[in-house]
Amino acid sequence: MSSLSEIVRTPGTAVIDVRTPGEFQMGHVKGAINIPLDEVSQRIAEIAALPAPRVLYCRSGNRSGIAVQMLKQAGLTDLYNGGGLFDMEIMLAN
Repeated sequence: MSSLSEIVRTPGTAVIDVRTPGEFQMGHVKGAINIPLDEVSQRIAEIAALPAPRVLYCRSGNRSGIAVQMLKQAGLTDLYNGGGLFDMEIMLAN
């Protein structure tokens, strides 16, 4: 089984930033797609069309955890909570 760090670094993994557009503009993981938490439920089909695995992150891991649960309830699989932006940057640096 791969670690989250390995999954994040695997080419083709979809990285989704669920922070606000303003937060995203201030800095984000290279290649991340911004889908704010308040838009996740309306954009499930778009998220489902992204390549799996899908790693979601926010500032602290709270909003991305909520988003992962929403998507799992909608039937999506291969979802991971990447935690906060800082956590993601550490995983990508190693």
